[in-house]
Amino acid sequence: MREIYAIQTMAYRDLMKLLRDPARLISSFIFPLLFIMILGGSMQGNLGPVLGYNFMSFVFTGVLAQTLFQSSAMGVISLIDDRENDFSQEIFVSPISRYTIILGKIAGETLVALVQGVGILFFGLLAGVTFNFSQLVGLLWVGIVICLFGAAFGVVVLSNLNSRRTADQVFPFIMLPQFFLAGVFNPIRVLPWYLDFLSRISPMRYAVDLARGIFYMGEAEYSKVTLASPVINLVIIGIGFLVFLLIGTYLFVRNERNR
Repeated sequence: MREIYAIQTMAYRDLMKLLRDPARLISSFIFPLLFIMILGGSMQGNLGPVLGYNFMSFVFTGVLAQTLFQSSAMGVISLIDDRENDFSQEIFVSPISRYTIILGKIAGETLVALVQGVGILFFGLLAGVTFNFSQLVGLLWVGIVICLFGAAFGVVVLSNLNSRRTADQVFPFIMLPQFFLAGVFNPIRVLPWYLDFLSRISPMRYAVDLARGIFYMGEAEYSKVTLASPVINLVIIGIGFLVFLLIGTYLFVRNERNR
């Protein structure tokens, strides 16, 4: 129970930090809103008839998955802040598992990203995206999976970074290419071999494809917008989560001990 309480406390801390910062909360909705309404709306009239499916819905599902994945991954950057403020040192001397500390951070950033996800669902409705109750429920549980996956990816990326300035420089370089390699805004069914290879090793690809697989399940457009079945994507995400969590925690703890 002590470990569970520790996870809850750290998650609660991250959620309260978001809710007490209205400027951060509002700014986190700006780019998803622009992507869905401006990019999706402008391309729907031009590409929708050619592609054979609603491009607005295509962009909506991609932006939803991308935002959840990126937000939870970038949220873990506060581990760097905690390290610089010696907050993590205080945590690491407490009688709880190192993995509990990381899991608490992942849980907290998952809650933060889910708050943004609810806003994106609302923006989707405003943009004209329609979804039924089963699609909504599917996107909610898929959103949790994507957030956990993104946060674990953030741990392994940031575990060897020494400062917030370095993280701010490196992280966009890692995330931005995945927007296109994962097919957030663009179909990626047919790619040159070198881009196909990069796409397949991009974690965000499987998050985006899982969201689309659940959203379009049972729809006529399913085969046109998905790359693999949700089961395959879930297996890959599950394996990736465990690998990222184990390696990221090990590297982070090692660096803390070497400080």
